[in-house]
Amino acid sequence: MFIVTLTYIRPLEELDALMAQHVAWLKVHYESGLFIASGRQVPRKGGVILARSGDREALERILAEDPFAKAGCARTDVVEFTPSMAAPGAEVLKSL
Repeated sequence: MFIVTLTYIRPLEELDALMAQHVAWLKVHYESGLFIASGRQVPRKGGVILARSGDREALERILAEDPFAKAGCARTDVVEFTPSMAAPGAEVLKSL
């Protein structure tokens, strides 16, 4: 599994102008099964995406296509980990 953090490096107004494109990009990768969950950081200084395990290089190519990244508005960092424990009801995370 991968934890992807997006860190905003431009004013929020620039990110908001790209939000519809960013959400459309997210939906494509939810439909493909790659993304598991996503959302804004609190406070709003970036975002987080949970992605399935697999090919890190392929994930990084997909992240480079995010409208936020393409416009130079956000930086991405990727952490890969193998879940070994999960709360009741979330055991499926150990197999992703």
